[in-house]
Amino acid sequence: MTINVGFIGPGIMGRPMALNLMKGGHKLWAYARRPETLQPLTAAGATACATPAEVAEHADVIFTIVSDTSDVQSVIFGEQGLIRKARYGTVIVDMSTISPTATKDFADRLAEKGIEMLDAPVSGGETGAINATLSIMVGGKTDVFERVKPLFECMGKNIVHIGGNGAGQVAKACNQICTIVNQLGAAEAMLLAERAGVDPRAVAEAVMGGFGASRMLELQAPKMIARDFEGKVESRLHHKDIRIVLDLARAFGIELPASAAAADVLERLQRRGGARQDSAAVFSVLDTA
Repeated sequence: MTINVGFIGPGIMGRPMALNLMKGGHKLWAYARRPETLQPLTAAGATACATPAEVAEHADVIFTIVSDTSDVQSVIFGEQGLIRKARYGTVIVDMSTISPTATKDFADRLAEKGIEMLDAPVSGGETGAINATLSIMVGGKTDVFERVKPLFECMGKNIVHIGGNGAGQVAKACNQICTIVNQLGAAEAMLLAERAGVDPRAVAEAVMGGFGASRMLELQAPKMIARDFEGKVESRLHHKDIRIVLDLARAFGIELPASAAAADVLERLQRRGGARQDSAAVFSVLDTA
């Protein structure tokens, strides 16, 4: 069944996700702050819109994937936000990584207007977005999840309904703990190998065959060894994500020492001007310590 779909945020991740929705046979209306980023979508048959509100005029299900909580708030509730034109029964699916607390507030505000919301952050990077193999963690009502699931299946393979609104964002925070802490562990391991005069490539190969193996070691160790930090996941995004994790920890009165250590190194990287560098650049902070 063809669904009228809206899409806001066709960046590195969003663009291939939107293209995969169209490959699934769905009609797409799209908005971006920089209109030139819509070109690949319009070339594939999408309709460009001047505002989020214009997207909402046409779409029954609207996906957003933007940088942070304030961006999501603006896209939904701003002067030209989705809420201005969204019809009763419209579903807004936020696939950004933002605050779970804010997500629940957004869902409550939308519900007052008869608009449904799912939070559905993703993991898998640009490759997963291109290959439609993303892991999608969903919070919201079960019946709304089931309604949107065929669209999720155009973009991902591991699609899990976690619980109510905000639960998807909690799951993503947990995912980011594993990702960011493992990344720091990889940086420490590669630095120790180098300083001990041992080939870090050989160390990484050996570790990948044992219990120390991780996706972050596999992906990031080569960048760290080569000092190649011109990557896809900018460190400012991991910095934002780990701050969300620590905000949650404070709210629940729990201690997350490994996450706190990773946050400290990422903070130092931001102060050094590394916000736009690949997150593997945490290695550079340790390398000069």
